[in-house]
This record gives sequence, C-alpha cells and structure tokens, in this order.
Amino acid sequence: MKEMNGNIDEVTLIDNWQQVNTQMKQACDHADRQADNVMLLAVSKTKPADMIATLAKQGQRDFGENYLQEAIEKITELKAQPVGKSIVWHYIGSIQRNKTRDIAEHFDWVQTVERDIIAKRLNDQRPADLPPLNVLIQLNIDNEDSKSGCLPAQLPELITAIKGYERLQLRGLMIIPAKANTNAFARTKQLFEEVKADCPELDSWDTLSMGMSGDMAEAIENGTTMVRVGTAIFGQRA
Repeated sequence: MKEMNGNIDEVTLIDNWQQVNTQMKQACDHADRQADNVMLLAVSKTKPADMIATLAKQGQRDFGENYLQEAIEKITELKAQPVGKSIVWHYIGSIQRNKTRDIAEHFDWVQTVERDIIAKRLNDQRPADLPPLNVLIQLNIDNEDSKSGCLPAQLPELITAIKGYERLQLRGLMIIPAKANTNAFARTKQLFEEVKADCPELDSWDTLSMGMSGDMAEAIENGTTMVRVGTAIFGQRA
C-alpha cells in the first residue's frame, strides 16, 4: 500500500473520492437531476502533487487551489507528466493585484473575481496563445463583513464590465454562504437565472459553484452545477 505525502494512503484517497462521487449521484437522484450536470471540483490546496496525479489517473479532471505559489509549483510539476495534460486548474483563493499575472498565465478558471480592476488585469495579462480565461463572479450573497465578494446590488455593473473583456469568458457565480441558514443557495440560483434571462448574449453563462462537503446535497437540490470538496477527499489538512 502506497503511503502518500498527504498522510493518507493511495487506496484511502481513491476510496474517499469514489464515496464523494457516490454521494453526489445520490443527491442528484434525490433532486431528480442528471449526475453529469454537476461537476466535482477536488480542492487540493496544501496537498501534494502525487495525490492530484493519483486522482487524475482515476478520471478526476478539475482541481481547485487557493495558494498561488504552492499551486504554480504543482501545476508546473504535473504539466511535465502525461497525466497533467488532462487537468483543469481552478483558482479559488483571494486575488490581490500583484497575483493577477501569475493567475492569468497558469489557470484555466478563476472563481473569485469580485472587482472590475481584478477582471481587467486578468484580461490584459492573459497570454494570447491561451484560450480565454473562464471566470466566475464571487458573490457575497449574505453581505458578510468577513467574506470577499461582489454584493448582489453590484452584480449588474460588474457583469457589464466583464462582458467587454475579450480574454475572459464569464461563466457564472460562486458563493460561500453564511453558516446560518439564509436560503443562500436558492437566492443565488434565482439571481443566476435572472442574469441568464436579462443577458441572452452571455451564451457561456452556465456555471453555479456552490456547495462543499457539508452542504453538497442542499446545493445540488438548489441547482448547483459545481461542488467544491476538499477534506472529504484528501483528508484533514495540517
């Protein structure tokens, strides 16, 4: 049995991943949704490249990273391996201005765009030989002081700005809801549908990133298209 650098063995890692996929399918069945309409984003922050490679070989394509320098090291290491060519990298951490160039150069998706200045810098710094960068607007749906994100009232203005950036592909919304039950998933889904109706020119508006290990089933019930799961797959973080 192969012990991995992330403190769990390979068999346990694969079993965890399979269990999460099973739980997602059960939640989709309960919500009368097709399982292939909900993507699993494996949140691999603080976990080593060999764990990512193991899951990529099992068929997991999308991985989420919060810490930029650590992520770049793993992306660089894995892109030198055959398995790394199938990986889709999502940046899900906070974005300061001095990070935008590296994010634009190394990632396929950015889920935490909350201001026009960040969107503009990502657009301007996206290399011309790469496809447009997929972006989600992080929405502070519960107006929490402790959380980043665009407020719902600011959403139309930010959407208008991003629509003008040729090197960005606006895909949808991401939220981290309050711990208290505020019906955040349902309210976000409603906003998502309103944007879809009001902006028919946004033909790539197709992604709702909401739900994690503890509230995955509720998010699926409310229409999420992507759940972000870390600990349930990779084990506890140091």
